[in-house]
Amino acid sequence: MSKPSVRCTVENRQRIRRAARALRETVPTVLVETTPPVRLEHDAWTLDAVLRDTEDVPPEVLRELALAKLTLQPTPSQAGYEHVAATV
Repeated sequence: MSKPSVRCTVENRQRIRRAARALRETVPTVLVETTPPVRLEHDAWTLDAVLRDTEDVPPEVLRELALAKLTLQPTPSQAGYEHVAATV
């Protein structure tokens, strides 16, 4: 398997950060963070968000993830908060 190009890595980082910023501005969040590929079980840039005051992933969140061409990862909600994880 070939190593991704630097350009691809920079573009992916920019996409994930733009999506994180959009989520912070769009929906009430407790936490939104991005993680590089080497730090999680996913071999990709990852966006993690904990949403406040919702029982499901709102359409606005799904829209932002789709616009950024991110892949939604299955995550269970916990203690009344909705957890969203997406990868690029």
